[in-house]
Amino acid sequence: MSIKEQNTKLIKTEAKRLGFLSCGISKAEFLEEEAPRLETWLKQNMHGEMSYMENYFDKRLDPTKLVPDSKSVISLLLNYYPSETQNEDSYKISKYAYGRDYHFVIKDKLKQLLNHIQEEIGDVHGRAFVDSAPVLDKAWAAKSGLGWIGKHSNLLTKQTGSFYFIAELIVNLDLEYDTPVTDHCGSCTACIDACPTQAIVDPYVVDGSKCISYLTIELKNEIPTEFSKKMDDWMFGCDICQDVCPWNRFSKPHNEPLFNPHPELLENTKKDWEEITKELFNEIFRKSAVKRTKYEGLKRNIQYLKN
Repeated sequence: MSIKEQNTKLIKTEAKRLGFLSCGISKAEFLEEEAPRLETWLKQNMHGEMSYMENYFDKRLDPTKLVPDSKSVISLLLNYYPSETQNEDSYKISKYAYGRDYHFVIKDKLKQLLNHIQEEIGDVHGRAFVDSAPVLDKAWAAKSGLGWIGKHSNLLTKQTGSFYFIAELIVNLDLEYDTPVTDHCGSCTACIDACPTQAIVDPYVVDGSKCISYLTIELKNEIPTEFSKKMDDWMFGCDICQDVCPWNRFSKPHNEPLFNPHPELLENTKKDWEEITKELFNEIFRKSAVKRTKYEGLKRNIQYLKN
């Protein structure tokens, strides 16, 4: 076994031990196929008010500009599919936000993985990324053979569907590279048909400015009236395109205690959410991604759903 193979095996074994669902590796290089796609998407204003998407165009497409001397992008998946979901009579929260904010949970695991690499392999430099820097997570995960990009633009795998987080370690270490897998969406249009705001404008193209997740989380202004009665009771995020995807029949509950929800999140009814106080909001979502909308944002969303 070559040194490269040994190092690759060591990294994948440790990733598994840390609880990652899977680990794939690709060469750190310019994402040629993604460049025109990203440019068109931005030109058509499909990013809405997410102006940060326009920044660092080059860095988004080339990890060597983000991490000097980088050789490999290590992509990792972490399952967040819950064993229990919310009360039927409730405003809904996207499943990824049930527990502790994933940024902290994953960053911690990535630090441990990088430390392990440095201890076992030596002087390796790298940076960890969890959806918080200009890195095209899904593109790298697909390039690393962890799944294919579905028609709803999420990463899909045959074994486990799409309810997982994607993260990367970009390192200055040559490793064995994985190859992409084939697309298994076929003629299915379940996600396109089910989206109440018709945000999936073409197969594989999502108009972010129409997406319920964008409207309830990213949009800081009032939600446009055109989406009235089309939000399907989602007050934070949306899982519709994932819930209807046939591949998610294979989702299995995660075993990360930090992703377990506050009991009230599961038990609350619509009435409870309508009456939520700032104190209770802070308690239920103390270390949750829901804090991104702030109390006022969540109240705005609930009010919009009520009308």
